[in-house]
Amino acid sequence: MRPGGIAWQSSGKLHATMASTSAVTDSHSRAVAPAWHTIFVLLALLVLSLETAHSRSLPLSASHGRTASYLVVMGFEWALTAFICYGLSRRGTRVADLVGGSWPGLRAIARDLGIAIAFLVVSQLVLTGVSRLVKAVPNEAIRNMLPRSNTEIAVFLLLTVTAGFCEEFIFRGYLQRQFTALTQTVVGGISLQAIAFGLGHGYQGWRWMVVITVFGALFGLLTQWRRSLRPGMLAHFVQDSVSGLLARHILH
Repeated sequence: MRPGGIAWQSSGKLHATMASTSAVTDSHSRAVAPAWHTIFVLLALLVLSLETAHSRSLPLSASHGRTASYLVVMGFEWALTAFICYGLSRRGTRVADLVGGSWPGLRAIARDLGIAIAFLVVSQLVLTGVSRLVKAVPNEAIRNMLPRSNTEIAVFLLLTVTAGFCEEFIFRGYLQRQFTALTQTVVGGISLQAIAFGLGHGYQGWRWMVVITVFGALFGLLTQWRRSLRPGMLAHFVQDSVSGLLARHILH
């Protein structure tokens, strides 16, 4: 509710607005899935991160090539998303409740795309400072994951679409809500999901994991502000696709 809104609202409308705000707060303070379910999700993310950290590459990249590794990561993320949807159903939570509904029209899509682009501009300024602070530079693992052939580019773009939806759904939608319920604070929810997001990128090394953790926190703030995953999903897709395609020409 805006600070100046009380003066012109009737007492009935004011009461309804306060009740609505309270209901939103209460709904975000409740877990959307059982605790065992969240533990399983975190363990799955940890196992994948440890495996990629050990090999310093995406799964199967060294033995079967980049295209196979892209497909494996996509399969993992969609499977984990499906498992989360199962957990939500056990508590009667709809996927739309986490995403923040659907776009009612083209104007809403344009608005969220504009927010996503503005978010990326601001976040890149922050991340540039963080990367310089921790001396994060592109390593061999990052170079190896970039697409080369036309087939790899096509599958890589599908991967960025998957990451845009699934990773925002997993981290900012599901885990942020679960950690908020656990800590009973929005700051706790945003912080813990950001840490999980950073730890989930083990193959990039600890310096980039720090940068990605900060990026995850910024995405969490965006989600909290908009009460929707849609701008973050668009920003995530644009970031991964554009930076990946540009980096393949810059990094050799």
